Amino acid sequence: MAFKLTLLTLMLLESQAARIEIPGDIILGGLFPVHHRSGHSGCGAINGERGIQRLEAMLFALDRINQDPSLLNGISLGARILDTCSSGEHALKETLQFLDPPADMGIFKCADGSAPGIDKDRQKITGVIGGSYSEVSQKVASLLGLFHVPQISPASTASSLGDKTRYDLFARTVPPDTLQAHVMTDIIDYFNWTYVSLVTSEGVYGDSGMISFLRDARAGNFCVAIVEVVPRLADEATFDAIIQSLLRRPQARVVALFTHGEDSRALLAAAKRANASSNFVWLASDGWGTQAHIVEGLHDEAISAITVELDSRVIPEYDAYMKNLTVENNERNPWFSEYWEDVFQCSVKPAQQNDTSTACAASLRLEESAGYRQGAKIQFVVDAVYAFAHALDEASKQLCRGQNESYCEAFRNLDGESLYMNYLLNTTFEDLAGSMVRFDQLGDGLVPYRIYNLRRLDNSTAYEYIPIGRWEPYTLHLDSEKVLWTTEDGLPPVSACSSDCTVGQIKLISPENRCCWVCSACGPLKTVMDEFTCSN
Repeated sequence: MAFKLTLLTLMLLESQAARIEIPGDIILGGLFPVHHRSGHSGCGAINGERGIQRLEAMLFALDRINQDPSLLNGISLGARILDTCSSGEHALKETLQFLDPPADMGIFKCADGSAPGIDKDRQKITGVIGGSYSEVSQKVASLLGLFHVPQISPASTASSLGDKTRYDLFARTVPPDTLQAHVMTDIIDYFNWTYVSLVTSEGVYGDSGMISFLRDARAGNFCVAIVEVVPRLADEATFDAIIQSLLRRPQARVVALFTHGEDSRALLAAAKRANASSNFVWLASDGWGTQAHIVEGLHDEAISAITVELDSRVIPEYDAYMKNLTVENNERNPWFSEYWEDVFQCSVKPAQQNDTSTACAASLRLEESAGYRQGAKIQFVVDAVYAFAHALDEASKQLCRGQNESYCEAFRNLDGESLYMNYLLNTTFEDLAGSMVRFDQLGDGLVPYRIYNLRRLDNSTAYEYIPIGRWEPYTLHLDSEKVLWTTEDGLPPVSACSSDCTVGQIKLISPENRCCWVCSACGPLKTVMDEFTCSN
């Protein structure tokens, strides 16, 4: 309890940062990367797809649930939504606002001698949606677990989050990275690539992917030439050095990436500076996925990349919801004006003297022509909110059976651990996209993957991620004829440490790497017994 008390005293020092407060009988917390990271724990530029879109997906789901008479029988869901700024440290600080203040505040005083202004009547948080990045979810889950607050992430895939001894009330609507590593290694085997490089982002996401990928490599038919880790807050010189390191191993044309989106883009930019546009074939995890901004202005460097993304489906009702939003009718989102200005490159506020920005026209809408596209994990955000709704609905029905109210005392006193173990993990439902949502015993979502190829559209200057396959445990379905390669013959590139030996030669395997060898003739009066042995 002393640990809890120490943490919660930090709330007294919190600035009143922007947040969303939606009233309701039950309050769900929301943690989204509304802004990119800046510095160690600061907030940078607005994060449209992973921040604003996912935040609005939670609001969209809450609106629909509260209008659905078949769910929760009149019990309304509200929200308290905060910005993580894509930082674990910042998210941890913000998460304190989800927790109950200490019962005894008498030992604290403000600098002027007055009592601290803590709202003790604030509703408790029943559960939390978020975070997006695995590093954020890891830090937040450790804290929320102490207070018995269950959490569902729509995007965090680090395998370590499945450790119930550390993250006992964590669930997610997506699968862990162990499966994503299987997808990538199955693709490597499919194209007979035997020598590849690996680049990961420092942190939970990259570390988890690296461990799973290297384990699969040791058990598989390929070798890893080199592993490069992108440190946090890496500068251009760091990315340039990584590209030079990759170039020193030209046989490993395929480079597997378990990197955050911003690191993926920085690698492409470094390849451009090194005039190495055609040297690599990128095989990227969902940190890159199908995000358009990663390859914007860097298409020559990214062309033919194969990327992996969860098999998410578009929710048409969400698109209609987003296209109806304007700055005027979306006052509940305090970050929406900033997002609007970023999308349309205009100014929401009236122009000031010497202000050269263009005022935003009233007719602007989030259409495809303005670059709007539903983010890849919107479905999983909506699923996370609905999972809480279905779990709470079932808990209300069981605990309030035979009573005249659905919000009975037994339900109001439901502990977060019981909600998680007895209801959340056992919930199963069909989501708005027609997919079945369910969790395994570790709280992991059971979702297939889609595989994409970045290519230029015929007779166009536009580029698009074209679906080329699907992976479901543990089977790869790939249509190789859909893949557009930039090789001279149009065939898959070779990524091998050594070439096949000719007739009459055997392989002398390098002691440093089982995938590298030199070819040696058997000599007079000897024949090739197998690929490694000569016989008299």
